[in-house]
Amino acid sequence: MSVGVGGAGSKLASLLDEGSATIFDVSGVELDKVEACSKIRAVAHSSKAQLKGSRKDPEIGRQAFQSVKNKALDLIKGQTVFCSTGGGTGNGLCSVMLEHLSALDSISITNKTVFVFVVPYAQRESSDFVDNTISFLEGPVSKAIDAGNTGNLIVFSNKVKFEQRIPEKTFNKMIIESLNHFLHIPIKGEELKQLDGNIDYEDFCLYKTKPYFNHFCQFEYDQDVPFGKQLKANYNELLLDPEGTIESLFLLELPNPDLTNSFYSILDYFAEDDVSPMYSVLHNPELKKPLITVSLLYSRKPLELVDDFNAISGRHKRNRVEKSLDQYVTLSRLEVDLTNEAEKVWRESHTEGDEVLNVLKRIGKL
Repeated sequence: MSVGVGGAGSKLASLLDEGSATIFDVSGVELDKVEACSKIRAVAHSSKAQLKGSRKDPEIGRQAFQSVKNKALDLIKGQTVFCSTGGGTGNGLCSVMLEHLSALDSISITNKTVFVFVVPYAQRESSDFVDNTISFLEGPVSKAIDAGNTGNLIVFSNKVKFEQRIPEKTFNKMIIESLNHFLHIPIKGEELKQLDGNIDYEDFCLYKTKPYFNHFCQFEYDQDVPFGKQLKANYNELLLDPEGTIESLFLLELPNPDLTNSFYSILDYFAEDDVSPMYSVLHNPELKKPLITVSLLYSRKPLELVDDFNAISGRHKRNRVEKSLDQYVTLSRLEVDLTNEAEKVWRESHTEGDEVLNVLKRIGKL
């Protein structure tokens, strides 16, 4: 079961688990827009929130969390939670969830929660979304990473959506399709003939409980081209690029069983980084070319993640200040005669007048 928090998170959860997702929102109107098995309204201490949601204010979401605290914390155990980091409801509710998990001494493997975040594209989206995301990553997410009490953290970006001008509904389907490439790894292991290695459901669930960022991608594999070169050329454009790999896994599907030994070069690539991946090599007769699905777990401090957000947010704020000055403030032009100013300094400080004037003349010539 998946859990959607806020408008964007609810839509994604309902796409992943159609008919069985649970969604949370502070607005009953927003809840009605999404098909889900269970809809839970978090009561905010604001009449506006009942109709219009949190209106980009995470504090409303944080306050509303208290009305659903026990139910929410129980429901997210061992599940996947979706939220957008820029708005008010998803950011606010998820912030409290993460802070609660961070404060626990430990969490059993079966109860660890996978979090799927969607971050804004700072060059195109509201500065409020950017500032909310900065606070979210620097605060609750940073604490959760330090505590190690979550499962995988998966960070999608709206960059492709805006640059390629993709409708929201289509983009959401792209996110879920991409996520399913990763989630279907153990399912394919059950359906297809095993040629080498093995990733069963237990192994896969254990992998998802690791408290690291997860970058996954899928592409046609050419055994005659260095694997590292292919991997970097096929990073998932919907996700943030990975840093140094800590753990990994891959599923290699082959149209011809005679190609089984082609996976050794993939192992060689990871061995160079002292990473021993879990892997599974399967025979898929429906394919024309080998297909590989790769997951890379990496650790990255949220402070590094928000560098770009901070820079762009700073530029936005400076631009707003400059526009405000241009619109509301008129600065008179100041004409300064250096000789007259020097004479004033001379009279006030009793400095030799000729000495001051000579210095200013030399500066003027420079």
